[in-house]
Amino acid sequence: MAKSLQEQLLGAGLVDSGKARKLQQEKRKAKKQKKAVDPEADARREAVEKARQEKAERDRAINLERKAQQEKQALKAQVLQLLERHGQSREGGETPYQFVADRKVRKLLVLPVQAEHLASGRLAIIWFNEKAYVVPPPIADRILERDPDLTIIRHTPAQDQPDEDDPYKDFQIPDDLMW
Repeated sequence: MAKSLQEQLLGAGLVDSGKARKLQQEKRKAKKQKKAVDPEADARREAVEKARQEKAERDRAINLERKAQQEKQALKAQVLQLLERHGQSREGGETPYQFVADRKVRKLLVLPVQAEHLASGRLAIIWFNEKAYVVPPPIADRILERDPDLTIIRHTPAQDQPDEDDPYKDFQIPDDLMW
C-alpha cells in the first residue's frame, strides 16, 4: 500500500511531527466548520440583512421628514423676522380698513395715510398667525416667496377701463369713500 503524502514527508525528514499534527488539527477544524453550517443559517442571514436594509430605509425617510419640517420652521421664522422688521406700526390708528382673511371679513384700524396707501396698492396686509401686518409690497413679495400659503391682501391700482356701454362710466366711486 502507498503511504500518504504526510507519511512520505515525515520519512524524508522534510516535515517534523509537530508540524504534521498541526496540519491535521487544522484539517479537522475545517471539516467541522463545514459541517456546522446549516441550511437555515443562510435564510436567517438573509432575513437579518433584509431587516437591516428596511430599518435603514425607514430611518432615511424619518430623517428626510424631520429635515423638511426643520426647513419649514426656518422659513416661518424668516417670515416672522421680515414682518417684525419691516412691518409698519398701526399704533394710534383710527381709520377702519376691512379685508377678507381665512374666509372672514376682518377689520383693521390703521392710520389715515396707511389706509390711503393700502387702497392705492403702496402697502399690503399679510395675515400671519392670526395677526395682521402692514408691509410694503416688495417685502410682501419676499414673504410670498418663502410661504406661498399666506394670505396677502394687496390692491392693484385701477388699470381696467369702464365699458363704453356703461351708463355710469362718468360716475366713478372713489376708493377712499367711507360709508
